Amino acid sequence: MPLTPPVRLYLTTPPLDDAARQGRFGYADPCPGHEGLAGPDMGEWAGRTLDEVAAEDPEAIRLWLTDPEFAPPGGGESVAALITRTGEHLAGLEPGRHHAVAAQAVVRAAVVSALELPPAAFWRLDVRPDTVTALSGRAGRWNLLLGQPRT
Repeated sequence: MPLTPPVRLYLTTPPLDDAARQGRFGYADPCPGHEGLAGPDMGEWAGRTLDEVAAEDPEAIRLWLTDPEFAPPGGGESVAALITRTGEHLAGLEPGRHHAVAAQAVVRAAVVSALELPPAAFWRLDVRPDTVTALSGRAGRWNLLLGQPRT
């Protein structure tokens, strides 16, 4: 049986901007050429800090951090939905090299999906700003490439 051509995906997280430095939830930023890797939709929480939301609704924050199926109010996207959407995008990538600038949450979701980790692992992955995470694979099997030099 011939090997399928490999896929390599390089996910670069942007440097922190002012909103991120203030701890504000992001908006579902687009990812040109890789729409399935857009940032998560934070619904009514977009543009607010974790502390602001927690002061208003601590139970919602607790659920968001512990229940992968919980979605932020106002049409937000759950962690489970983000992982599914990101995994579907990975599965649809054509062979070759792909580069995308993606939010830290999207990188977490990609790693969880690619390595078939439980959704709870999402919160256990630290993704630093201005770094590259690389995934490579073929025939639906992915590997995480660690220690790649930044190009």
